[in-house]
Amino acid sequence: MYPMWRFMRPDAKSVWKDNDVIRRLSRYRKIIDDKRWAKYLLAKDIIVSENLEESTEQLWAIHQDYSDLFDEYMENVDTGSDRKSIDDDVTVSFLDLKIELANRILMKCHFCERKCGVDRTKDNTGWCKLDDVSRVSSAFLHSGEEAPLVPSGTIFFSSCCFGCVFCQNDDISTNPRSGSAVTPPELAVIAERLFSDGAININYVGGDPIPNTHTILASMRFQASNVTQLWNSNLYCSIETMRLLCDVFDVWLPDFKYGNNECGMRLSGVKDYFSIVSRNHLMAYNSGEVIIRHLVMPNHLDCCTIPILEWIAENMPQCMVNIMAQYRPEHLVLQQPDKYPEIGRRVLNSEMRRAQAKADELGICWRPVS
Repeated sequence: MYPMWRFMRPDAKSVWKDNDVIRRLSRYRKIIDDKRWAKYLLAKDIIVSENLEESTEQLWAIHQDYSDLFDEYMENVDTGSDRKSIDDDVTVSFLDLKIELANRILMKCHFCERKCGVDRTKDNTGWCKLDDVSRVSSAFLHSGEEAPLVPSGTIFFSSCCFGCVFCQNDDISTNPRSGSAVTPPELAVIAERLFSDGAININYVGGDPIPNTHTILASMRFQASNVTQLWNSNLYCSIETMRLLCDVFDVWLPDFKYGNNECGMRLSGVKDYFSIVSRNHLMAYNSGEVIIRHLVMPNHLDCCTIPILEWIAENMPQCMVNIMAQYRPEHLVLQQPDKYPEIGRRVLNSEMRRAQAKADELGICWRPVS
């Protein structure tokens, strides 16, 4: 089906001979093989009888009830029960409930944990500088992602809720006006085209997808293909955003950057990094399959890499981890070298060997990108 991609990345085929990978990404593999349904499609099967004009507090209570119902429904369908058939043109679904709640978050924005509280529907902007319009910088079949994800239908959104001083995508993460504006139907067309071109997942990335949650969820109403939905993010989401995402995303590809709050504040400008992101990693782990990305940075083995690997081993033993060596000084690290001297060089081979040895010692299933 994808001969060119298999030739370019032979490991994208051979990785599926690894029993550890098959076990840890079993449902994802079955979606690829059309033996399971993507979660967003199942969320559209659940009929919501309540009025979506209820108060936000009431809608969240309703959402919890339907989330429990969804878990039961997905388990039944996964074990052989038939899917329900509904007319989504005249029926309110569990996905529609999520879309309504996302639109309400947009009016007092707290998609990320900065919780700026601005009404983005009235052209107000918070830290990410986005109004209610999402912009896509690029969308293409990506051959450079982790081997089980190739070819990945990546959709890069403009803007971000982080301010990483070493950002390698600062041309889009710091410019909310880059790229082309998209409506939910237009975003769905992009996703469907990527799938028809051979993508085995739809990969929402950036920048970061978090400020675009409302558009992404709404686009799923117009998608129809049985394809894995993948959330590729810094995962600095609010807990409300995580609740919206957990029932519709099959695979999570989150960054785990820092092993403490101090490094998160100094290098990405975010408060309470470790407590927030570790909470969200656990929510992702309990709702889907996870490949964690950890970018090893120079001089940050003891404060970040080792504590993160130890936390993963204790709390998320069945996930996969990509221990990445791609760090290079970029963005503000290059512009203000005296301010960030400890990360002003590439990571050493000895630092990478130490990180990989620690993962082996802890029994973590880690794999490089290629």
